[in-house]
Amino acid sequence: MIFSRALRALAACMLACASPAIAAQRTVVEPVEISARPISQFHIGHDETRFGPFEFAGGLEMTSPAGDFGALSAFRFLKHGSDFIGVADTGFWFFGTITRDADKRPSGVKNFRVQQMVDAWGRPIDRKWEVDAEGLAVKDGIATVGFERDHRVAQFKIDADDMKAPFKQLDYLVPARELRQNRGFETVAHANRDGQHAGGLVVVSERSLDEAGNVYAAVIEGPHKGIFSVKRDGDFDITDGAFLPGGDLLLLERSFSIARGVKMRLRRIYGESVKKGAVADGPVLIEADMAYQIDNMEGLDVWTRDDGALMVSLISDDNHSILQRNLYLEFILHQD
Repeated sequence: MIFSRALRALAACMLACASPAIAAQRTVVEPVEISARPISQFHIGHDETRFGPFEFAGGLEMTSPAGDFGALSAFRFLKHGSDFIGVADTGFWFFGTITRDADKRPSGVKNFRVQQMVDAWGRPIDRKWEVDAEGLAVKDGIATVGFERDHRVAQFKIDADDMKAPFKQLDYLVPARELRQNRGFETVAHANRDGQHAGGLVVVSERSLDEAGNVYAAVIEGPHKGIFSVKRDGDFDITDGAFLPGGDLLLLERSFSIARGVKMRLRRIYGESVKKGAVADGPVLIEADMAYQIDNMEGLDVWTRDDGALMVSLISDDNHSILQRNLYLEFILHQD
């Protein structure tokens, strides 16, 4: 790991010293045509809209003839409920805009485009193990991405027309030997600005377990940096998370078996338990199986609608499989 970090530092130095001709290389930004079919029912064949504290607000099933569309593993809104940025675990950035009908429900996707991730010299990276991007946080024009296989947390300046190599690698505190190859950092989230972590970054692995069988996580920025864990509950793995306005951490979790297919759930982790040395835990708020409009749910964001409603948006990763779907789902989270 130390050797790997040294190589990345050397590459960054070489880029800084490179000639303008080399440093100015750009990859192609590819426009992608998206067909989006609105989803009106979350529980298939049923008209109810309330599921515990969640109210289903609409969704989309997205398809495209473009070969690079899919494998959507994380996203965040740049403008609440509208413009977004995301990462695919095949090593692509994606950008686009959610369109809405007169009732504020999602109606389609426009201006969708993708760009391949690049190395320090601006060259596209084709080796998946180097760019298996799984987690994403956005703040002040900076995208922070969690990668697994080649475990790292890296920061990029956001430019939808020309995403370059990372300008910084962050210390994620968890010993690299404890991170499983395909079970690294799926959650990268900024804590609340006014909370105990002062807007610092929190990372949670998918299923890298400590000796007690709980999931490795860490607060990697802010005044109270340190490793903690998230209580593992059943056979669910963590695929994303975002902080709620009150300071709790909302986690998206997924379970899969050949016999029963895929499940998803959302768990509210108490904010006061997200701290160095603690085992963070909290209640399950919603759970859904194949009787609902779900798939391999991988990405989550929390945002506030223009009418003040607290919104939770989810996306799925189709793994470029004809048996899976790219979904966008939207819920109102009622906190009464």
